[in-house]
Amino acid sequence: MGLLLHSFILVPYHGWRISHRTHHQNHGNVEKDESWVPLTKKTYKQLERRTRILRFTLPFPILAYPFYLMWRSPGKEGSHFNPYSDLFAPSERKDIVISTSCWTLMAVLLVYLSFVFGPFQIFKLYGVPYWIFVMWLDVVTYLHHHGYEQKLPWYRGEEWTYLRGGLTTVDRDYGLFNNIHHDIGTHVIHHLFPQIPHYHLVEATKAAKGVLGKYYREPKKSGPIPIHLVNNLVNSLKQDHYVSDQGNIVFYQTDPYLYHY
Repeated sequence: MGLLLHSFILVPYHGWRISHRTHHQNHGNVEKDESWVPLTKKTYKQLERRTRILRFTLPFPILAYPFYLMWRSPGKEGSHFNPYSDLFAPSERKDIVISTSCWTLMAVLLVYLSFVFGPFQIFKLYGVPYWIFVMWLDVVTYLHHHGYEQKLPWYRGEEWTYLRGGLTTVDRDYGLFNNIHHDIGTHVIHHLFPQIPHYHLVEATKAAKGVLGKYYREPKKSGPIPIHLVNNLVNSLKQDHYVSDQGNIVFYQTDPYLYHY
């Protein structure tokens, strides 16, 4: 079922499933994390100036998901579509071939439907909802790991532990959207205990607050529409550009010359 549904939204199911597992196993690890992992200063400086500007200028960062699926993040090689990518173990290659084939069939179907009904009609009925999905997904996943009022650490080497990494994630209140995407705003508990089903995440978060104490960061309460998160997103993109090449506990740094010509 997951393979079928993800193919309908142009996501290579097994490739994404495996890379997301890698993200959960290595959250907060500069060297091994897979989702919105920070660039090191060296990698950042190697990017073309235009690429750097686009990466941190809206709306381009919130259109990144399909490009990440195809090419991953700067500094990482491989693709979610390539069974020989270093994302995957040899035993997983068959799954990647299957999900890539299903993705290709869906892409071919969309091209065919464009000839039958016209490209503009398919763009209205499929393209617009698809890009809304991409933008919302990028915003939500980015803000679960960035944009907190205080800078949060990223770890390397022996300083990283599963618990430490999980506690760098950020809970968010999405207002009326909380129930629509199954309370994923309770992201800290989701990372620490990913086996908890979504319908117990709110309950589990309430129970964990007393245990986590000062290590739990209460999310800012939202109105029906979470417009307060726009400031978090914009400020983070202005400030969170790269981390140091050295050190086992690092924080995002800002390139003060990013927009200077």
